[in-house]
Amino acid sequence: MENIIMPKPYKILNIQKMTDIEYLFRIEYPEAGNVKFGQFMQLSFPKVGECPISVTNFCEKEGWIEFLIRKVGIVTDEIFKLQPGDILPMRGPYGKGFDQIDIKGKKVIIVTGGSGLAPVRSLIHYIDQNPEEVECLELLFGFKDESSILFKDEIVNWRKNHPMILTVDKGCGIDGECVGLVTEYVPQLQLTSDDFNNTEVIIVGPPNMMKYTALEFERLGVPADKIWLSFERKMSCAVGKCGHCRIDEVYVCLDGPVFNYTKAKYLID
Repeated sequence: MENIIMPKPYKILNIQKMTDIEYLFRIEYPEAGNVKFGQFMQLSFPKVGECPISVTNFCEKEGWIEFLIRKVGIVTDEIFKLQPGDILPMRGPYGKGFDQIDIKGKKVIIVTGGSGLAPVRSLIHYIDQNPEEVECLELLFGFKDESSILFKDEIVNWRKNHPMILTVDKGCGIDGECVGLVTEYVPQLQLTSDDFNNTEVIIVGPPNMMKYTALEFERLGVPADKIWLSFERKMSCAVGKCGHCRIDEVYVCLDGPVFNYTKAKYLID
């Protein structure tokens, strides 16, 4: 019988610095065709531990997977010591992703805060490369300051094809972008009541950012079942056995991390 929590060894192909604390790891992964937008993997370091990291991009044809990793704990401290060619044990993918959302022919609005851009990056790439799949894609990204803006080159390319608002909490962004929290700019999105039934809103970021952004969309009249959130929570076993990620009767690792707002609004930790 296969051990479902046993990690397997995979080779690191490339490591790219994104910010002072965040690096993009590309890892050889022949099973990339099994990954769905918004899922996560458990990255392991022998004798140290594991940590859940969202998949930020993947390529079935070339056989690789990418993670945006922030140096914030004992496991990621060890991972940051690795170099291309080294082996990183992983297991997964886990969780329910954005494939739950029927985006075909829909107006898709994606709002992210900080590193919350990472879990939706692969979905944005897919829509950008297959624009006929949706009615339109509108983007609203928020970052702390200019130095924390992720995937700058990709953002420049995305904004050529899709309406975008890029905001920073302070200072200035790319080309003197907006200043302020993303919640302040939700009313500026190209959204009318006629669009609500044909719209899907995806929100990813820190808990308070997601809470108040979702409330802002509700205030504008967007139905709760048209809003989706991706939870960031400490997953340990990732298979619903340890209870570390449990909120009431919900196991985030199994029932999420992507939840419809009709359920997510009641998941109070």
